[in-house]
Amino acid sequence: MSEVRDPAPWQKRYERMLVLALLFGVMSQYLFVGADAGISALLFVLGFYGLFFYSIQGRMGGFEKWQGRVSSGWLLFIPIFMLTLTYALYANSLFRVLNVFAIFALIVAQTALLTRSSVKPWYRGAFYTEMMFLSLIKPFAFIAVPFSVFNRRLKETKRGDATRSTLNKVLLGLVIAAPILIVVLSLLASADEIFFSWMIEIPHLLGRFSLGDGIFRAIVAAFFAMYTFCYIWGLLFHKSTDSFNASLAGQANVPPRNERIEFDPITAGTLLISINIVYVLFVVIQFSYLFGAANGLLPEGAAYAEYARRGFAELIMVSLINIGLLMCGLHLIRRSSKLAESIRKLSLTVLIGCTIVMLVSAYCRLSLYEEAYGFTQTRLLVHGFMLFLGVLLVIAMLRIWKEQFSMGKAYICVTIIAFVVMNYMNVDARIASYNSNRFERTGKIDVAYMGTLSTDAAPALLKLQARHPNLDGLNKVISRLEKEARADYKWQSWNLSKQRVR
Repeated sequence: MSEVRDPAPWQKRYERMLVLALLFGVMSQYLFVGADAGISALLFVLGFYGLFFYSIQGRMGGFEKWQGRVSSGWLLFIPIFMLTLTYALYANSLFRVLNVFAIFALIVAQTALLTRSSVKPWYRGAFYTEMMFLSLIKPFAFIAVPFSVFNRRLKETKRGDATRSTLNKVLLGLVIAAPILIVVLSLLASADEIFFSWMIEIPHLLGRFSLGDGIFRAIVAAFFAMYTFCYIWGLLFHKSTDSFNASLAGQANVPPRNERIEFDPITAGTLLISINIVYVLFVVIQFSYLFGAANGLLPEGAAYAEYARRGFAELIMVSLINIGLLMCGLHLIRRSSKLAESIRKLSLTVLIGCTIVMLVSAYCRLSLYEEAYGFTQTRLLVHGFMLFLGVLLVIAMLRIWKEQFSMGKAYICVTIIAFVVMNYMNVDARIASYNSNRFERTGKIDVAYMGTLSTDAAPALLKLQARHPNLDGLNKVISRLEKEARADYKWQSWNLSKQRVR
């Protein structure tokens, strides 16, 4: 599988791909090692796309001709670059971690679509199974290819013209020497202070290197270079994914069977109707409590905070269960007579209606809890999650009555959009603003929690400080944010949120 294939139009690009991948690895370690991700994330993604589009130039869609079947792949540029840009705009630590996985997944999906490395539709689950294989397993099957390309280059230089052979040897020698020089220079700088003083005159390039730092940078550069080269190679020279699916089924030469589990419509209809009866009664009987709680009308003997907290958690759990039932009702009930179909659709519609009521109630309960105890990142994200679930339920409602509607496409698009929107909500800034406004109304604020927020919260906290300069602990929080913004500042880590604090 690691054998180098030799289609003539692409023979001359292999060595250049390898050289560019190595340069990409060197750039990657310079951008990220010893520096927080900032504007460097955008430069990294641009560098990857430069290598990717050079490698697939003229080969969109693999060996087959381009047929325009990957228009959805181009649209993914929007969320990819919007999420990448957040590293230069915001400082929320949670989204900084989540966006690493989100950007990676979106890039894998996009590059697979652009090269047609999967025959499965992008809105089917099988497509994402193939994406995991394509990104996490397949690249390591080609780990020997870069060495084969290098070895073949050495053999070809023996029979090429003298000038070209010399230039190729020089270029390859420089590329191979680069990681070795990093380690050697690090050793020499650690061993001799005079040599180190000479090196430090080179503007901040090698002066900060130590032995451990140099080795680590070489490893990081090699990883990015090798993985990126092998990943793109796997996109260019992919086999049928059917053999992969068959191996998962334990039958190398026999395609896996696609058996569909279906429930009898009568059994399923009975189940849905019985559940809906309970939900309708629950909504009717408890309606005054569910929404009256927001106005201070609590059940007798119920504690204010406990009522809000427990009610919220229980309703969210029920809503998730209902979504599971909805999926089963849409896909696992056998179609039969028109009457049975009508019962199925009406039952699922009632189920969705009750679930939406529960989500609205849970939203009100959480708002009640926040009014009593303030806003936190978790509570604000849960608010967003409930709104997201509500949109999914509306889409499901449409799918019930329009069989030809692709719910998978809509769900994937809505999920990507929702994730991007949550990134650009600037959660920490909203928390600081909401809690400041709450302090103006109630005189209550958890300054200690405000101190756990990122520099995104600084503008709102500075406004609060201007209005209440003697608020206990606030000056200390703002001082910490200013210190965080100025600590270990490097150009790669440039970030608008921290720049405003500076």
